[in-house]
Amino acid sequence: MSEPPPRPAATSAGDSVLRKLADNSSDDSLATRMRRKRFALFLSLLETLEGHVEILDIGGTQQFWDLMLEGKKPDVRVTLLNVVHQPVSSAAFVSAVGDAKNLASIRDGAFDVVFSNSVIEHVGPYDDQQRMAAEVRRAGTRYFVQTPNKRFPLEPHFLFPFFQYLPVSLRAWMLSNFDVGWYRRMPDKKAARVEVESVNLMTRSQFAALFPDASIYEEKLFGLTKSFVAYGGWGVSRRAGEEALR
Repeated sequence: MSEPPPRPAATSAGDSVLRKLADNSSDDSLATRMRRKRFALFLSLLETLEGHVEILDIGGTQQFWDLMLEGKKPDVRVTLLNVVHQPVSSAAFVSAVGDAKNLASIRDGAFDVVFSNSVIEHVGPYDDQQRMAAEVRRAGTRYFVQTPNKRFPLEPHFLFPFFQYLPVSLRAWMLSNFDVGWYRRMPDKKAARVEVESVNLMTRSQFAALFPDASIYEEKLFGLTKSFVAYGGWGVSRRAGEEALR
């Protein structure tokens, strides 16, 4: 869920440029550079902990961690929780299958940190997002959760300006007739509607309400807030945590 779906060849020069900038699997894209800066905040928080750290990454992949850590080897074990198993090639990673909205098999506070990057907007409508947020706060003594800002002009999944504000019927029509952003054209109109309805971006107030005890970091691009990070349970002030980004 944290990686874009596979894409066909570019259909236009403009589409190609946008996807190169937004490709978070590329080592030198704008998206990856921004993720690294955001991840620096996470690492600064991680450094406040002593000894071995157990991390639950909801929707993550080993590829993401390898890309972000850039050879660093912190004393952590990362459990990657997804709807299907993810490949792992290191003892520092464990693949698990589960539902982010119902982590009943995980006891309260089982993990030192629950981490999630660009996933909560994919789990369903706001009621489902509330369920995931409650599970995040229950399963870990600390958390670090990121999501795109609904009010940022360029929708990050479909790479179309203000796509999130268009009527669902128009969004579904676009996807059923064209490749849109990271998504291939879906001729089945019902399937296209399900796909566009599966992405539910939030405003700052909606996101902050899910994590009432959190500090909210706003990631900026061209002076506009591109995404939010909610982090809580770390025992450090927001100012102290974000010193790593300056």
